[in-house]
Amino acid sequence: MDYNEVFIESKKRIAELFKDKKSEQNLDLRIPPGQHLTENFPVLDLGIKPDFDKDIWRLQVSGLVEKEVKFTYSELLKMPAVKLTADYHCVTHWSKLDVEWKGISFKEFIKYVHPKKNWKFLIQFGADGYSTNVAREDLEKEHVLLAYALDGKALTKEHGWPLRIIIPHLYGWKGSKFLNGLKFTAKDEPGFWEVRGYHNRGEVTKEERYG
Repeated sequence: MDYNEVFIESKKRIAELFKDKKSEQNLDLRIPPGQHLTENFPVLDLGIKPDFDKDIWRLQVSGLVEKEVKFTYSELLKMPAVKLTADYHCVTHWSKLDVEWKGISFKEFIKYVHPKKNWKFLIQFGADGYSTNVAREDLEKEHVLLAYALDGKALTKEHGWPLRIIIPHLYGWKGSKFLNGLKFTAKDEPGFWEVRGYHNRGEVTKEERYG
């Protein structure tokens, strides 16, 4: 499946525009440096929005795990669920406050997959061809969620159904939409935007936008 090259090029131009500039501090301490508030929830993706059929969709977990496994959508819904209200920050400089998610905490989820002790990175894969890498120490923080609901309703196509990872202290691109694959690894594997000039970690308060 081909990517939306126009969208990709526009994002790369944003990276070039901002990577050598320092953002001004916002007086509101809740708003990270370089961010502005939005009441809407802009939709950014690769221009590809895959369909979702709950009867055939699977989340494949591979790599450094005791046993590779595929979870059905119904199996995920049966896992202990939590709600998370957190601010969401996009690398393109907008922030939305108090976004309400529902799903499975990452700390709870790994009880079902039993990763090996030597894993250091989690590589996420989306059904749209997307990928991104996150270090273990970021995933083991509080409030990391495999989310399947937004504002009390199941995720829609626009917001990355049926599953996406939410990591509030990192920019939004570090959590894949349309999630259908997770790989636990000992070595880093930079993902779609990381190999196109974006920062390898993406911590919000440090403005780790571009490499």
